[in-house]
Amino acid sequence: MSADHPPQFSLLALFRQEADSQTQVLTSGLLALERDPAAADRLDACMRAAHSLKGAARIIELGDGVRVAHAMEDCFVAAQQGRIRLMQSHIDLLLQGVDLLMQLAETAADSSTPAPRPRQDVEEWLAAMGKLPGTPDTTFSPDVDERPLASPASNSAHEAPDRVLRVTAESLNRLLGLASESLVESRWVKPFGQSLLRLKRLHQEANKTFDNLRDTLSGLSLDEQTQVELAATQRKLLECSQVLSQRLAELELFDQRSINLSHRLYDEALACRMRPFNDGVQASPRMVRDVARSLGKEARLEISGEATQVDRDILTRLDAPLGHLLRNAVDHGLETPDERRAAGKPAEGLVRLEARHNAGALLVTVSDDGRGVDLESLRRAVVDRKLTTPEAAAALSDAEVLEFLFLPGFSMKGSLTEISGRGVGLDVVRDMVKQVHGTVHIFSQPGRGTTFRLQLPVTLSVLRTLLVDIGGEPFAFPLTSIVRALRLSKEQVTSIEHRQHFDLDGQHVGLVAARQVLEVGNPSPAGDHLPVVVIGDPGHTYGLSVDRFLGERELVVQPLDAQFGKVRNISSGALMEDGSPVLIVDTDDLIRSIDTMVSGGRLAAVQHGVSATGGKRRKRVLVVDDSLTVRELERKLLGNRGYDVEVAVDGMDGWNAVRSGHFDLVVTDIDMPRMDGIELVTSINKDPNLSLPVMIVSYKDREEDRRRGLEAGAAYYLTKSSFHDETLVQVVVDLIGEADA
Repeated sequence: MSADHPPQFSLLALFRQEADSQTQVLTSGLLALERDPAAADRLDACMRAAHSLKGAARIIELGDGVRVAHAMEDCFVAAQQGRIRLMQSHIDLLLQGVDLLMQLAETAADSSTPAPRPRQDVEEWLAAMGKLPGTPDTTFSPDVDERPLASPASNSAHEAPDRVLRVTAESLNRLLGLASESLVESRWVKPFGQSLLRLKRLHQEANKTFDNLRDTLSGLSLDEQTQVELAATQRKLLECSQVLSQRLAELELFDQRSINLSHRLYDEALACRMRPFNDGVQASPRMVRDVARSLGKEARLEISGEATQVDRDILTRLDAPLGHLLRNAVDHGLETPDERRAAGKPAEGLVRLEARHNAGALLVTVSDDGRGVDLESLRRAVVDRKLTTPEAAAALSDAEVLEFLFLPGFSMKGSLTEISGRGVGLDVVRDMVKQVHGTVHIFSQPGRGTTFRLQLPVTLSVLRTLLVDIGGEPFAFPLTSIVRALRLSKEQVTSIEHRQHFDLDGQHVGLVAARQVLEVGNPSPAGDHLPVVVIGDPGHTYGLSVDRFLGERELVVQPLDAQFGKVRNISSGALMEDGSPVLIVDTDDLIRSIDTMVSGGRLAAVQHGVSATGGKRRKRVLVVDDSLTVRELERKLLGNRGYDVEVAVDGMDGWNAVRSGHFDLVVTDIDMPRMDGIELVTSINKDPNLSLPVMIVSYKDREEDRRRGLEAGAAYYLTKSSFHDETLVQVVVDLIGEADA
């Protein structure tokens, strides 16, 4: 086969690419013609796109595609010549024709062998086109020769080898990873150069010392050999000083060039992964239009920032959340045409989608000019669903009330439709945003509309963080997860119900020692001002006291080894400029850990470094049971007696907890998934690093069950059918004593 005739499978793939490009032109043009049927530039663009598709379909002998494209072309030509005026019925059918062309292109590109064509759909569509008023005759034979058309592959065949190289996504990821590491490694030179400056200062001091020595000896009578040696030493010192200064200057120049080159390499590698925002939202205007028509509404989508560069993975993950937000804007936000006219608004609603870079992050905004959120109805819905009390709901701010919309399955719709009310709500948006260490906020004005603002990282490979010192170790907090970083004076910290708080924009924020939550060292007294990192969502916020702020850093994200499993409160790791490791905090997991500590009353006071119950250490008990009811009952019974209680949901969870934390007693069930209680007792007793009693509490009350548990090494066996408050607590006291050590 000659080079002038590419193989059929290549032509099919090229036709698929041609169809992707030209159907986008047709879709955007038809949506514009729906608002202005006489727009000459749009008619011309649509006619040319249909004409190109007709020629491309003829080349690959796709007869149905030729017929559909020809009928669309004739319709556009008739509109250009003024023989017809495009109406809503024309636009609807022409958009169906676009869908048909894409369906035909996908079918053709799937295989090099002929596949069944949607012939019936094509015939029905052509018949419908023929019935429209003023539409030209759609009878057309694809075998009729027209003026020759250039192959859609003609330009690509000559240009592609020079401009296109097929590279796998994995190769691009590795390239970006290496470029990211190069960017971090390039920063190693600067601290090394700074350390050499100290050497230069020491050398200058040595010079001064030698000068003093020479001045002291100048009054003495020295032999000729000594004078020669002193002069030679002085020359060597001066030579060393000159060489050192020269090398430091060269090192500084190398540092600047290295950093510049690394930045350029990283930017180029990142650009390979970046795509314009428009690539991910091309189908959105059509989707908004179709959803609105299905609901009897009128709507158009206005997109800003189409050229904004977005990481390919981020853009892919945005597809479902943005689709949901846009459908939500049309369904929940926009009013019907009659309602809009009555409110003094245009009948056609406007939905805006904007993407832009802001302060090193990607900011994506979805807004509408609809009715806004009825906050009072939302408060009632929150109370009706028993998510809070009427008194608490009334005290919530507007921002806090709006946060309830992100709860799983929460919907203000009273009926189920194909568009909303299916139990899949805004929680999918928040989940995606949290997965990439971003944030999402909602703003609403009654009668004026609603806005969703997503703040996301520009790329997933490099993370912008705030580096802090906690217990002498560095930890990194993703900047997108931080509400505020501030310094508190002691006077700003108050105690409410034995818990420390501070005021932040009129809201009481709980203060927590990061050392305690991350289990790094012991809580220590704070200085005059307390560095605090505020994390969380509106209405659920904590301030973490840290030892020092170390500044912002861009870190190359390194996943933790899979054999570690999920490390509590940590999402990943990274390397510092000097090669030392740093852990990146999982703020969502951290908040869950704080919630657990708050419910168990185990928070230590930040400024005094002692627990809320006094200076004595409380005995720690681990309760292991797969029954939520039993776990909570035992936790409350022991917690009320002053014990520090943690819980585990099964034997394996309990085994991991015992190995990672210090406990004075384990209370466990027998029948549990993954690892039962007998296996847990046996494992604890076999481990030479563990020396603590284990108490079994089980529904099994047979003698052989009791003997089996005690033979495994349990210190006590209590049946659930017979235990009550005093029995359980008294056994614990007998085994480890009272709660306070």
